[in-house]
Amino acid sequence: MSYRLLLVGPPGAGKGTQAELLCEYLEIPAVSTGAIFREHTAAGDELGQLADSFTSRGELVPDDVTNRMVDVRLDCEDVTGGFLLDGYPRNVDQVHALDRLLAARNWTLDAVVLLHADDEVVVERLLGRAATEGRKDDTEKVIRHRIALYHETTQPLLDLYRERGIVLDVDGVGTVEEVAERIRTTLEDFAASR
Repeated sequence: MSYRLLLVGPPGAGKGTQAELLCEYLEIPAVSTGAIFREHTAAGDELGQLADSFTSRGELVPDDVTNRMVDVRLDCEDVTGGFLLDGYPRNVDQVHALDRLLAARNWTLDAVVLLHADDEVVVERLLGRAATEGRKDDTEKVIRHRIALYHETTQPLLDLYRERGIVLDVDGVGTVEEVAERIRTTLEDFAASR
């Protein structure tokens, strides 16, 4: 079965690590907006210059530019057998844009894998990482703000996907292997029930 997935989780929930493991396990590419922005900026193409004109001023790249970049990425051959979205969609407007992009290819999003981690666990994890990696700007106040922002922006998106019955809740606390196994089992159970 080909999987077209979205991975969601709070900062510090180990999303990056789990995305890598899941892509390897399912043999699908990650479609990360961060990577897409960097590729277009490095190429110096029209979309890259456009995105850079915002990021260089410390602003977010507007939805229409992000949507166009994702559209270009979904035309690549490696995603025809499935993909894992990371960092997109980030809001309800982007959900609707993604729906249109997928529908144009006769695709649908199969599932949204939601990694759960208690806010206090995440704060502890990120403070530990900040100390280890010497990130002085990752204070508890900044971390708590990022977590609050995540909840605020992600909830409406999750509500929409819950209505569609495709949100898979996974406990994101445990060893990397334990969480990876939970994700795989949850996905396999979900696929078997469809």
